[in-house]
Parts: sequence; structure tokens; C-alpha cells
Amino acid sequence: MPDRLTLSIDAMGGDNAPDMVVEGICLALEQITDVQFMLFGDQDKLNALLEKFPKARAASRVFHTDDVVSNQEKPGIALRSGRQSSMRLAINAVGRGEADGVISSGNTGALMAMAKFVLKTLPGIDRPAIATYLPTIKGGSVMLDLGANVSCDADNLVQFAVMGEVFARNMLKIDKPTVGILNVGEEVLKGNDAVKQAAQILSETHLPLDYYGFIEGDDIGAGTVDVVVTDGFTGNIALKTAEGTAKLFGHFLRKSLTSTWRAKIGAYLSKKALLDFKKQVDPRRYNGAMFLGLNGICIKSHGGTDAVGFANAIQVACDLIKTSLNENIKTDYAKLTGEFGEDLL
Repeated sequence: MPDRLTLSIDAMGGDNAPDMVVEGICLALEQITDVQFMLFGDQDKLNALLEKFPKARAASRVFHTDDVVSNQEKPGIALRSGRQSSMRLAINAVGRGEADGVISSGNTGALMAMAKFVLKTLPGIDRPAIATYLPTIKGGSVMLDLGANVSCDADNLVQFAVMGEVFARNMLKIDKPTVGILNVGEEVLKGNDAVKQAAQILSETHLPLDYYGFIEGDDIGAGTVDVVVTDGFTGNIALKTAEGTAKLFGHFLRKSLTSTWRAKIGAYLSKKALLDFKKQVDPRRYNGAMFLGLNGICIKSHGGTDAVGFANAIQVACDLIKTSLNENIKTDYAKLTGEFGEDLL
């Protein structure tokens, strides 16, 4: 592990880029001192911003490109025509070994296509999955996939289960994580063919996983299992629903606490508790999801995040690199699937 990590950044990806990128770097450097950045994007805009943030300026190098992948661009088109885009050049830096990881708030599909093309997948993995840490009543859990793969077959879900289990052991330090498949009910006969076949494989094989069974949507926040496995279509909807619910609850709470003078007094007296609550449900704290299964660290930041959220994505990238997560996945995946060769089935 080098003394100083290097992260390559798609500085033009995201709704609020490049401002939130540079500001996020500045915030991250208040907590992390052993990291430097390669920023890919419009050099005039980036240099102007960096002049306002000397600490970020000292830790960054700018690499110019005019090309940016739009949020509306289809992955296949972005892969073919975006070879000089800020996203692709940032990924290439990891592929060439110049950077230890890449972060982008840009187009998820394009990021997935480019990262898979450049970095390839780990042995035995067909498709990478977006995985992240989610808060629960019991503490936290890992959920995947959150949008990389709209449709998945049973093989994909089983691979997600294995990768998620390794992720939970290495990142959450859980000795024997429980794994559940998200479904429309707990009964074994419910669900589509993919989830039923995946459940059968996880139940009947000798993979040393603590397979819990099917779980439902309300089990996610309850922390029923440590690893929640689902396809990207369902996972992305579940994640966005949770974020929207948190915002709705916050809106109602603010409205209630400012409705009368008694409520305002109560809010003032409870200020510390309310601030703690706000921090716990702030989605920016959990920004930064990994493309699990790639042969390289690639972090997807929320497209609409701000500087605080982007700083958290930087922290996630640094943590994953420092724990050598990919090497652990390769080692543990080989152990877990040894009796099946490269094919879990």
C-alpha cells in the first residue's frame, strides 16, 4: 500500500459539478491527509475553482478534456464515443495503474459500461453490482445491486450474495453475515423464477454462507439480514424510496416543530437531539457506492449530491483501498466457490 493514495476524479460528472467536486475535495482533506487527486475535465473551470481552495489546489493535478458524458447518453453510445470524456479518462488512470481508484457522479450506465470495459471483472464474476452501506435499526447492512443491472438471472444473484457476504465481513467486520434475497414475500413459492432459483442454489449448495431466506421491503430498515441481495431495478427503486421517505419525514417534522410557539420552544429545547437525528438520516452520509466485482476500485457518487456527499464518497474510496477489498474478495471468493470452479452452479 503506497504512503499516499491517488484518486482519479470525473470532475464534470453530476448535477452540481465541477463546483461540488472541488469543494468536496476540500472538505475531504480536512479528514484525510494521505490522498492526492487527478481531476479530469475543463481545465479553465477547474483551475478557477481550485484558486479559491488552496488546500485542494495543493493536492490536485488537472487533466484537460472538453468531452463530458451526459446523463441522457446511452451506455453503448457513451462507450464508443466518449473515449476522451472526463469519465473515461478518469477510469483509464486506474486501468493504467496511475490511480488507486476512481469516483464519478455521472451517468451510472455509462460508468458501468466504461469501467467494465477498462477494468474488467474479477475471476468468476459475470456482472459487477452497485453495493453500499445502509443504516438500519440494528446498525447497518450491505445492499446490492442498486442499479447497475436492471435485470438479473439466478447466477447473477448468487454471485451478488457471495460478493456481498465478503464485503460485509471485510468492511463491516461481521464474522458471519446473514444473507437474504429481497422478494415480494417470505414464502418459498413467491417471486419470479430468478429469485426462486437463486434461493434454491443458496439453500442447497455447500457454500459457507449464512443464508437467511427471502426478506421483504420492511426488513431492509429493520436490519433483518446483514446483506440484502436484489436486482438493480428493484434495488434502485428501494434506495430512492428510502431517500424520499427520509426527506418526507424531515419535511413533516420541520413543519410540526414550527407550527406553534409551543412547538418552537420544544424544538429549541430538543435542538441537540434533533441535530443528531438529522445527521443519522442525512443521505449524504451514505453517499458513495462501489461497483463490486470490478478488478479495480470504482465509486459511484449520487448525481445530485453536494460537496458534503462527495467528500463522503472520497472517504469510502479511501477506506476500500486501504482495506484491500478487491484482493480480499478474490481470495475469499476463490475459497467460497472452490468446489464449483469459476462457476457457482
